[in-house]
Amino acid sequence: MSRRRPSCAPPVAVDALVVGAGPAGLAVAAALRARGLHAVVLDREPAVGSAWRRHYDRLHLHTPRELSALPGLPIPREMGRWVARDDVVRYLELYAEHHRLDVRLGTGVRRLDRGEAGGWSLTLDDGSVATAPYAVVATGFNHTPREPTLPGRDTFTGRVLHAGDYRSGAAFAGQDVLVVGTGNTGTEIAVDLAEQGARRVRLAVRTAPHVLRRSAGPYAAQYTGIAVRHLPRAVVDRAAHVVGRLTTPDLSAHGLPRPTTGLLTRVQDDNAIPVQDVGIVDAVRHGAVEPVSALTAYDGRAVVLADGTRLEPDAVVLATGYTRGLEPLVGHLGVLDARGHPIASGGRTPPAAPGLWFLGYTNPISGMLREIRLDARRISLAMALAKDDRVRELTGIPL
Repeated sequence: MSRRRPSCAPPVAVDALVVGAGPAGLAVAAALRARGLHAVVLDREPAVGSAWRRHYDRLHLHTPRELSALPGLPIPREMGRWVARDDVVRYLELYAEHHRLDVRLGTGVRRLDRGEAGGWSLTLDDGSVATAPYAVVATGFNHTPREPTLPGRDTFTGRVLHAGDYRSGAAFAGQDVLVVGTGNTGTEIAVDLAEQGARRVRLAVRTAPHVLRRSAGPYAAQYTGIAVRHLPRAVVDRAAHVVGRLTTPDLSAHGLPRPTTGLLTRVQDDNAIPVQDVGIVDAVRHGAVEPVSALTAYDGRAVVLADGTRLEPDAVVLATGYTRGLEPLVGHLGVLDARGHPIASGGRTPPAAPGLWFLGYTNPISGMLREIRLDARRISLAMALAKDDRVRELTGIPL
């Protein structure tokens, strides 16, 4: 959706510029509107929720519908409890329309700077400049595909694609495929390949994941994540170890051992959310997906694993994650840590950049969309409290 005013329309007073028209950007714009603040959402893509439109076909939310809605609009019941990718996209479209959000599509932001008269100045892709008293960066946790740097990659003759370019296992029917990465994306892609006719599916394991049942009857695993998020790490790690042994089969004999690092430790230190079982346990038990050692190198037509095994897959799918990709946009402002993550999030602004907020850059055990909803409201409250009586007008974007 794009709301564009004719060029003859009078200027509109703008409180905040929001970069990114995904769930986080739309959520904060709606929360600001609920407090009487006007946000303009900027995105270089032609439609809202562009990242969700590119995800693989079988993807569903791993968090239940009732805990995944954004501020001010429940996800429609007809979309089911575990909402499919296409329905997430439809919900985001409905959300922007329901809240009458001011979304400017096809408007990319190249760089954020402090404005000469205070506030924030955004340089757009076409070289023009937009300004507002406040800014929110919400370009997404999974922004820039990350591929491990391994020997022989440039001369490997097989097909290699990142999970961000994977759509359906149907395209790999009859093929031998190696999936690299054991997070939710890698394990679900491996299951999808097996179910849609791949001749052989192997899963390269560097670090064994925690695997949890997505739900036990009506009780979704996310409810437990919410309950334990703020408990001491050692307590959660120990409890998760016991629960895992009681509820998840031991797959060690099949090449997927139980993890040695605690569940909450992995979440907090490595952003490694537990794998929700949507078929990987049965696929490994029945041999449809074969865990193997980590990928360490490419060699001509072959790949080399950590245990020295050489394989010749038809394709390698890299489910190796993403970076935030924030350096070109805000790297010069002193607001990122060594990993490229914002040093402040939620309702807090970085000390070096008051009036600039970041939303959607954490991946907590309590669920990303739930935290986006809560943090969007925190940001809207913080901005309302910080706002002066004088509201500057938006410049640099035709209104």
